[in-house]
Amino acid sequence: MHSSRLFSGLRVDRAISIRLVRPVSRLLPGRRRHARIPILMYHGIRPTLGARHPYFETNIAPALFARHMELLSNYGYTTVTLREVNEALLTGRAVGKWVALTFDDGYRDFYTAAFPVLSKYGLTATVFVIPGLTGEQRIDRDGKEFMTWGEIREVQSYGMQIGSHTMTHPQLHSMQPTQIKKELKQSKDLIEDKLGVAIQSFAYPFAFPEQDRPFVQTMKDLLTLHGYCDGVCTIIGTAQRGHDPLFLPRLPVNGYDDLPFLEAKLSGGYDWLHTFQYLRKRLRLAV
Repeated sequence: MHSSRLFSGLRVDRAISIRLVRPVSRLLPGRRRHARIPILMYHGIRPTLGARHPYFETNIAPALFARHMELLSNYGYTTVTLREVNEALLTGRAVGKWVALTFDDGYRDFYTAAFPVLSKYGLTATVFVIPGLTGEQRIDRDGKEFMTWGEIREVQSYGMQIGSHTMTHPQLHSMQPTQIKKELKQSKDLIEDKLGVAIQSFAYPFAFPEQDRPFVQTMKDLLTLHGYCDGVCTIIGTAQRGHDPLFLPRLPVNGYDDLPFLEAKLSGGYDWLHTFQYLRKRLRLAV
């Protein structure tokens, strides 16, 4: 077994979130004064975990995913769209137990493993697909299968929202604005053509370079130009009033997230990690 799995129970971020931040936050006055909406970020629903540190893992086993959804159902969470999240944050309305579920990449295991569980508990989600890896027939890339357009239409018909994850899933930060524009426009146009609905949600691929403010502004301008209204990225945290509606933070979830850790993330107990995430990005920029 990989060493990161052996010591996953000793993760510093897990220990701080569960044993320190979450208990302390419960004692702070006014902690519920403003809406705090968790947006969970899932990727692959498959039993095989990568040989990497748990922090960077993107897969979750189907059985554990089912337990996550059971917890949300038992705790009375209501799943909402990104548009509902942004409307609530803009107006400051009370939201109760809201959660937004997002799935990046449009893997086939969303259709085979996640979709049945979501349907069982009456939950909905937003799936960000990559049109360049989506076809009428199955596409397999690097050992990963992607949903077909027919499967995407089916999950959409059952209430799942579909969003854009660019046309080919490139590193946008290393591209010119004209190239980025092409990725955003082609993806949106093709999804709309295949599904017959307006696509307004976008998920930024790879690590979001929030420290590069000119680039962030360029992305915002291009997304707005092409009709995107809601978006998410890899900034860690729960969505709160004042966050940019096109770059809402999310909570990464994977196969190392047991139920206590998931509960801590849902309640805002993982938000503290964004400070270290941002500082790390700033240090890389300075080098």
